[in-house]
Amino acid sequence: MTDQPMDLTSAQERWLRFYYFARAAFSALWVAAAFTLGQRASAIAAVLLIAYPAWDALANYADASRSGGLGRNRTQSINVAVSLITAVAVAVTLQTSMNAVLGVFGVWAILSGLLQLGTAVRRWTSYGAQWAMILSGGQSALAGVVFIVQARMPTPPSITALAGYAAVGAIYFLASAAWLSVSALRRTGKARAS
Repeated sequence: MTDQPMDLTSAQERWLRFYYFARAAFSALWVAAAFTLGQRASAIAAVLLIAYPAWDALANYADASRSGGLGRNRTQSINVAVSLITAVAVAVTLQTSMNAVLGVFGVWAILSGLLQLGTAVRRWTSYGAQWAMILSGGQSALAGVVFIVQARMPTPPSITALAGYAAVGAIYFLASAAWLSVSALRRTGKARAS
């Protein structure tokens, strides 16, 4: 007889590993594109700037859906809405200035960081590797404050101002995925040994 809750926990951990690896890969690709294509063509930079929060909305929606639905995952439900609104706001403010875009990203980084932190705290008792997500959420909120301050500077920022933020996010997601993978390997090793 199988232990169904344990099977559900294992399936959820497998999903989280995949999810964190996918988030890390997307962020790494986005950073590479920002430093190369995004600096050469303003149209590509605009697409990248809109795509980043849009991807966050899609990723949070997918994770919430696989983790019991949007109703059970309020922080992610709100994060989906915040990220979609941000993608639209970025598209609108691109017509104004990059300073305005950076300000929008600042507000988004604060809100989405705090929501990610809330999601990680909620998951703390059920799954490992949430320490990296808690750090990521907190650092995102702090980065948002820095973006808002930088948005008030007279010099217009470039897309690379956001690339460092995305790169740090990629590292946190990769750390979470690796931590979950190592934990799963250890449990498998202990199960075989006993």
